[in-house]
Amino acid sequence: MIKINIQNQPSFIVMILICLILIFFNLSFPPGNIISWDFFGYYLYLPFTFIYHDLGFKNQEIIHEIIDKYHNTASIYQIFISPNGEWIDKYPIGIAILNIPFFFIGHLWAISSNYPLDGFSHPYQYSIFIGTIFYTVVGVYFLRKLLLQFLNERTTIVTSLIVVFGSNYFFHTSFDGTGAMPHNYLFTLYAIIVWSTIRWHQDFKLKHGIILSIIIGLSIISRGSEIICLIIPLLWGIKNKDTLIQKIHIVKKYYLQIILFTIIIIIICYPQLAYWKKYAGRYLFNSYGNNAGEGFEFLHPFIFQFLFSFRKGWFIYTPIMIFAFIGFLNLFIKNRSIFLPLAMLIFVGIFFASSWSCWWYAESFSQRSVIQYYPILALPLGYFIQYIIERKFIIKLFCMLLFSILIVINLFQTYQYKIGIIHGSRMTKEYYFSILGKTSKDESLEKLLLINRSFDGKESFKNEVDYTNKTISNLDFENINDNKNLSDSIFHTGHHSYVMDSVIEFSPSILCAYDQITKKPFAWIRASAYIYSSTDLKENPVSMVICFNHKGFAYKYSSFDLGKMNFETNKWNKFSFDYLTPEVRRTSDELQVYIWHRGKKAICIDDFKVEAFEQKK
Repeated sequence: MIKINIQNQPSFIVMILICLILIFFNLSFPPGNIISWDFFGYYLYLPFTFIYHDLGFKNQEIIHEIIDKYHNTASIYQIFISPNGEWIDKYPIGIAILNIPFFFIGHLWAISSNYPLDGFSHPYQYSIFIGTIFYTVVGVYFLRKLLLQFLNERTTIVTSLIVVFGSNYFFHTSFDGTGAMPHNYLFTLYAIIVWSTIRWHQDFKLKHGIILSIIIGLSIISRGSEIICLIIPLLWGIKNKDTLIQKIHIVKKYYLQIILFTIIIIIICYPQLAYWKKYAGRYLFNSYGNNAGEGFEFLHPFIFQFLFSFRKGWFIYTPIMIFAFIGFLNLFIKNRSIFLPLAMLIFVGIFFASSWSCWWYAESFSQRSVIQYYPILALPLGYFIQYIIERKFIIKLFCMLLFSILIVINLFQTYQYKIGIIHGSRMTKEYYFSILGKTSKDESLEKLLLINRSFDGKESFKNEVDYTNKTISNLDFENINDNKNLSDSIFHTGHHSYVMDSVIEFSPSILCAYDQITKKPFAWIRASAYIYSSTDLKENPVSMVICFNHKGFAYKYSSFDLGKMNFETNKWNKFSFDYLTPEVRRTSDELQVYIWHRGKKAICIDDFKVEAFEQKK
């Protein structure tokens, strides 16, 4: 029987209390549908492997039936057609592997009850929810073990409380099933990676290296960019030339273990590689590359916005983490042997996270993309706290009071986010200061937020009087070189119109770079044209297409089927559509507007016009 000496190990009691608090909030605010949105994509591997036996998603009816029944997502962005024509999951496989035990618990529960065996009914939902709580508890457990390797009981307690309740980790592990996102799992994996690295370097026992290899492999296939976790064991203990030579000797001495560890990592990663090979045609595949609007911008990282923007700046919404960075100085002075791997990992991790073009990472509180690094940051934070504890009483009192205030601010902002006062992606400086201290939502302040972008593609341009408009282009087809495709007998204005038939599928495009349209964060685009056809457009389909292009690839592609509008044959019909510009990847990306004729009968188009509407304020 294990005996815990409360007097000698108060951090253990605090750890238990922290876990109980997190469990309490999870159970108090359970998710309505945990298998939804991004996590729907992470999870799809499990039911489509063990229930439907269709990892290629060939039977699309199953997915549509699931979404119609459980409302997991507004659009099926989680899967797409790969270059070799196969449907493929956008998200990596690691989170699904971590959830295998809980999936089968849910499956057995469904078998023994009257719930559908479809992978998404209540037993599966609740079992996955319990799984997220399990990984949270394991993460807090290893966080304590990790801190105690370098810090005393009192410092471990204070550091643990700050990391859990002073950061956005609290929200992302406690409310609405947000713990299902990979960052919670990766927090736990990183804590185990550092712990196992310490243990292996202490005694070089095979079991510690095997655990380390397994966890590294799971981290990599849970989020590809987490391959940087290799920095920790590779650089561990190196602080100067002598320790570098010592590390080389360790590698030589235990080279058989290291070969084994490498093989284990490859074996753990192989399911992902095999999946890509089968459904994408290659072992290494960028599954996020299907959306040209998102991607890494390593030459133009958004570091300042990532850290300090009122939209989602990490230090704005999680200010207490500034002290973790200050603590790197204390870490360098007190324990230089672990400074290099920790500082290098944080530097590379933040560089990677802030280089993603969508640096605000959708709807979330503060920067969720760094939550997995909190076990790493806990160490320099702990060394800083240890430094403060050793100072004079007045300094100690001031700093502890400041930490307490920052924890209260984090908890209050968590509350504001939970009830919708703080928005997950549309915050501005003006709105932020307008809602300071507010405990209820004031809809009159929403005009201070960034433009509301729809997730389902349904956009409505309102309050046109608040905008100024300008014409980007107006094709009247009076002065173009392509005379063979012009008609001088049917036209709306002037003397010509443009003829499209079974050979001419696409009209001339109207192109304009974003920075020529507006210097502001968004603009509304209105595309209009006059169409003439002797055949109803339901039988002779025509669409208007609006998109942006990045390096030749389209994103935010919208196709408006003109056949769904009222149309009169043998007359000129005007069509007009409004389109909200996306969060452009580069301001040099081009708007493209064109007519797509998918029918066989000839049509004529004239006065093809594109306008831009820019907000006055």
